Amino acid sequence: MSEAIPKAGWRLKLAGGALALSVIAVLWFIAAALGTKMGLWSWQFGLGTMTIGWGPKIAFVATGLAVVALVLGFTKAPRTKPVILSLAALLIALMVLFRLIGFGAQAASLPPIHDVQTDWSEPVRFSEALLAQRKSADAMNPVEDEPVIPEAADERWPGTGGRLVSEVQEEAEHERTVDGETVPPAYDRPIEPLYFDQPVSQVAELAVTLAEKRGWDIFSRPQTDGETEQTVLEATATTGWFGFKDDIAVRIRDMDGTTRVDMRSISRVGLSDLGANAKRVSDFLTELEDRGDGRLEP
Repeated sequence: MSEAIPKAGWRLKLAGGALALSVIAVLWFIAAALGTKMGLWSWQFGLGTMTIGWGPKIAFVATGLAVVALVLGFTKAPRTKPVILSLAALLIALMVLFRLIGFGAQAASLPPIHDVQTDWSEPVRFSEALLAQRKSADAMNPVEDEPVIPEAADERWPGTGGRLVSEVQEEAEHERTVDGETVPPAYDRPIEPLYFDQPVSQVAELAVTLAEKRGWDIFSRPQTDGETEQTVLEATATTGWFGFKDDIAVRIRDMDGTTRVDMRSISRVGLSDLGANAKRVSDFLTELEDRGDGRLEP
């Protein structure tokens, strides 16, 4: 019995090392996100350097080491412990690797925008107070009526640099043909305004309820008295892992006896939001439509 252990010794150590590296890879990405959220380092370092820069390298090395350990584990007896540890290492490493591949595919399939709204012809505007807060928080993305995608975006998203965000958003909302291939919509639903028969005050109250339900930090509450003809709800949403902050404005106004709701969501940093703002607007308006019996036409 005592002689069986040394025979698997170095292979067992290799398998154990592969498992340790795979676990470290998982912890690496968790640390990158939570460290950014806690302010231990900048988001450029946490997301750009740790996650996008070093992360894939660690995942590839962990996967390669796990494969080597697994192959060597099968070479001779005893096989049980080395093979089990190697399989565990490989499964964890592949999980990390496939998540990275999916992240990259998602980033490539979504437009390089971080500002989404329902009405670019009459933009939803933020209050001076919220704009001042963005500035004090060192927000890198300006809030503009007609934002343009930087020319540098062409390196990763060919044909988008220099174009209006409004045009690119509209394209992403619908199926289109690119180089003879059909490209499905990037978003679950078009980013469109909603209409309600209820008065502005009632719709505003419902909007506040849904915002609070989502855990948004309410910056300014809309007026909810019966005489209100136009009001705006402003809030800030914080993402789970990295703690990125996105600012939101929901404009609610009376239009010839019908209440119209427009919404805007914009990130403070980053070029592409990976569809986060579009999803936030879509999900919020979908629930608002369902809860308030809204519709897409006046």
